[in-house]
Amino acid sequence: MVKKEEFTFDSRDGMTKLHAVRWVPEGKVVCILQIVHGMAEYVERYEELAQYLGEKGILVTGDDHLGHGKSAEKRGTYGYFCEQDPATVVVRDVHRLKKITQEEYPGVPYVILGHSMGSFITRNYLFRYGTGIQGAVICGTGSQPAALIKLSLLIANIQGLFLGQKHVAKFIEKLAFGSYNRRIPNARTPFDWLCTDEKVVDAYMEDKFCGFTFTVNGFKTLFTLLDRLNQDENLSAMPKELPVHFIAGDMDPVGSYGEGVRKAYDDFARTGMERISIKLYSGDRHELLNEKDKRQVYEDIYPWIMERVREYQI
Repeated sequence: MVKKEEFTFDSRDGMTKLHAVRWVPEGKVVCILQIVHGMAEYVERYEELAQYLGEKGILVTGDDHLGHGKSAEKRGTYGYFCEQDPATVVVRDVHRLKKITQEEYPGVPYVILGHSMGSFITRNYLFRYGTGIQGAVICGTGSQPAALIKLSLLIANIQGLFLGQKHVAKFIEKLAFGSYNRRIPNARTPFDWLCTDEKVVDAYMEDKFCGFTFTVNGFKTLFTLLDRLNQDENLSAMPKELPVHFIAGDMDPVGSYGEGVRKAYDDFARTGMERISIKLYSGDRHELLNEKDKRQVYEDIYPWIMERVREYQI
């Protein structure tokens, strides 16, 4: 029996109560996995993974980022983070939840899993706070050339100047994601690139907390997170001995169909990360944890996490 608990905590923006969830296993907690969710979604979409791991003694937790899910439902704008340095605030919010969780469960090994935009937040987390965790799973990630990110930031800054930070940035969305369905013949919906399971895509489109368009502020946050990942001084600050496992579908356009995932992996290797691994899943699209073979993905993640537990106990 896995017990689901909902709670709130204060964001580093100084204004917002963030909604968070904790799935608590019966008996001894052998490890904690914190999930960092992706763009235009929310943490409770990871319920099935959390239940699977919870039954094996792993406590799973995560929050809805600023501008997302139940954190944005009571106050705030969907796809808008905060005014001051949101790319830093969202990383610090992940860290605050980690500290809150560790206070309640001291001495338990800690792993972070970030998906999509959450993978970019997690990769930023690694060079700021990576010494405090036992491992990281980077899911559905990608890499973009530095020049393209700089151009994207320029476009977002110009739009913000003329239209405001809360402008719903349809133009930027089309530039960023407009080609994502191009390898899918006879695409049924604008979101077919997310998953090969039509039921998952339909549920996403029907969910009021999913699929919204980011504001200018939201895109600036996303592009700033990516920009910081292209800076060698940040990459070199990651703890070299930290185990990091990259997973993605090889038909995921966010990861450039595997190329962007390998580029991220190679960047880690180039900067001296000693314990990195990668697995690409054949035929899977962006939401690897919701794909038709998701149980295989879960069964791959679990022993990787338990290896971190064994290392922590030595």
